[in-house]
Amino acid sequence: MDMLSGTVGVVGVGNMAEALIRGLVHSGIVAPAQVVGSHPRQERGEELTRRYGIGVTTENREAARRADILILAVKPQVMPKVLDEIQGDVKAGALVISIAAGIPIAAIEGRLPKARIVRSMPNTPTLVGAGATAVAGGEHATAADLAIAKRIFDSVGTTIILDEYHLDAITGLSGSGPAYIFLIIEALSDAGVKVGLSRHHAQALGAQTVFGSAKLLIETGEHPGRLKDMVTSPGGTAIAGLHVLEAGGLRTTLMDAVEVATRRSRDLGEALTAPPHKKKG
Repeated sequence: MDMLSGTVGVVGVGNMAEALIRGLVHSGIVAPAQVVGSHPRQERGEELTRRYGIGVTTENREAARRADILILAVKPQVMPKVLDEIQGDVKAGALVISIAAGIPIAAIEGRLPKARIVRSMPNTPTLVGAGATAVAGGEHATAADLAIAKRIFDSVGTTIILDEYHLDAITGLSGSGPAYIFLIIEALSDAGVKVGLSRHHAQALGAQTVFGSAKLLIETGEHPGRLKDMVTSPGGTAIAGLHVLEAGGLRTTLMDAVEVATRRSRDLGEALTAPPHKKKG
């Protein structure tokens, strides 16, 4: 696999950023010496240097100044402040990749007009190399830039490229989706305990069932309805359980959850990027 050229800067090396660094270094896409991160706590930087051999500074501006590819891994609420801080240090023509949920590309381009912007929406399974990420390019981003972003996120899971207007829906589906699945696993575990299994066994089997079912779907490429039918036999246990789930509105409830989360993502993005109200008087 060809390595990325240049320096990869990471502003805000929290858990998600560490997962990306781990994926990049362990996959050989970059050498540790190519990575420079920034974090306000020096102890955190020293910890990451010990783990991955990367450079870490306490100054966001230094990471931005050195980066050919700059990953902005800060919380959405502090993104405007960070952009104001680093805008004079980002290289002209640098590729800037944001993982801040809800911050539109235009808001970043407005402060970094000479950069090529890619916005991404990863999810928490990225932390264990099983993430689902969508990326979208800004006005100046090229197909090559999107390919680089895809390679970066492919090191920690699966990545798709689409238009930015889809990212709120991605937030509602795969961004928020792990919370829905954790709730389902917890419910399966509770159900197992109710019918006599130990909590340890019920949770292990519930989690593995979800994992195995997803793996079967991905590797076979079959429609989920067909795989569902493979489990159900006439007058059997699975069809009896499915009847209860349909009666309880599970399908509709999950669809509504994704829709509501999508709208919420859109609202939060608008709130985060709205100009401050001028005070009267």
